[in-house]
Amino acid sequence: MAERVNRGPGRVLVAIYGVFALAATARASVQIATKFGDAPLAYTLSALAAAVYLVATVALARNHRRIALAACGFELLGVLTVGTLSIVDGEAFPDATVWSDYGQGYGYVPLVLPVVGLWWLLRGRRAP
Repeated sequence: MAERVNRGPGRVLVAIYGVFALAATARASVQIATKFGDAPLAYTLSALAAAVYLVATVALARNHRRIALAACGFELLGVLTVGTLSIVDGEAFPDATVWSDYGQGYGYVPLVLPVVGLWWLLRGRRAP
């Protein structure tokens, strides 16, 4: 049987994802409620990031490895895509998102977190 992903250091990962789920949800909620017209793409992407962090948190906490893998993979793709687009076409992002500039506003944790999450999930899989 595969090792549970929410044990030992996995609990720290769940906690970090939980903090990011709360932070991204709060940020997106305030942005959408107060100034959505200023940067609708950026604020919608912040809401998407919040949803991904929430799904990853719940999946990791409940040991749903496949859902957690999908969430972490989607998160990494999102960070790389939005990070690159925000640098290449800064005018499309008049305000920052959680994933802008590869998560620079959050100390690049949004870039590192899915890599660590994927590593944690894949290293605990059962060998064939």
